[in-house]
Amino acid sequence: MSLTEPKGPELRARGLHLAYDGRPVVADLDLTVPTGRVTAIVGANACGKSTLLRALARLLAPREGVVELDGAALHSVPTRELARKLGILPQSPVAPEGLTVGDLVGRGRAPHQTWWRQWSKADEEAVDAALAATGLTELADRAVDELSGGQRQRAWIAMAVAQGTPVLLLDEPTTYLDLAHQVDVLDLVTDLNRREGRTIVMVLHDLDQACRYADHVIAMKAGRIVAQGAPAEVVTEAIVEDVFGLRCRITTDPVSRTPLVIPLSRHHGDGGRGDAGTGRGAGDAAPPRTGIPAPEAAAVPVGAGTAAPQGRDVK
Repeated sequence: MSLTEPKGPELRARGLHLAYDGRPVVADLDLTVPTGRVTAIVGANACGKSTLLRALARLLAPREGVVELDGAALHSVPTRELARKLGILPQSPVAPEGLTVGDLVGRGRAPHQTWWRQWSKADEEAVDAALAATGLTELADRAVDELSGGQRQRAWIAMAVAQGTPVLLLDEPTTYLDLAHQVDVLDLVTDLNRREGRTIVMVLHDLDQACRYADHVIAMKAGRIVAQGAPAEVVTEAIVEDVFGLRCRITTDPVSRTPLVIPLSRHHGDGGRGDAGTGRGAGDAAPPRTGIPAPEAAAVPVGAGTAAPQGRDVK
């Protein structure tokens, strides 16, 4: 939860119908994004999560319905003005070869430039602050393509930080990152919300990460919202089975005290039928193998995208 008072523009969708190449993907969707909070969109592959995020960023025009920012239809907002209010980090960012971290982050200030207002001290300060916030000050002169995956994601997030938008959309920001870098990126995103009150909407695949880092979770299935609300209200055994087709048990994360999903499978729990020939139920632990003590508890650790500002081409 944000440590600052919720602020910024309200982002909402009404009667949204979205399609790719004439194929319906999202149907009759209504959504109001909680202002000043972190929202995670979850669901199975191809359920419409990224499609919805693209529509919220005006990267995909609706077939029907409207996306609004503070009551104004998104398509009517001038591009430069929109880029000052809303930023997006799509999947798989690629920076021009040889572009330095400092130059990439500086491109986040593009929406604030005009023919009569060029680069200023305020822009320089915004870039310096973004580099510091993401721990990249010492890497400002390094080429982006020389960075590790985690560092590269932080560089793209730094650009969004420099852009200074009160609303930030992230499409699978932890994809292709190892667990330590996933945690690093999600902690950074949380900092942006808690310290600055930014509204964050991100698509995530990991339900446990969504529960740990989000105030509001939206579960989608076949282009529709099945459930939304606080993590404990959405990530239940019944909803996980409905949305993902996965039988599971829900317990409590011993660190964050948020829901923790324990999948059931043919080899690890059987969805309630019990293990044939053992006398164990689906929720019973298997006895330890010889010489290997059973742990008392297992904590599942948790774990940014192109991120050109709206109206800015980084290529």
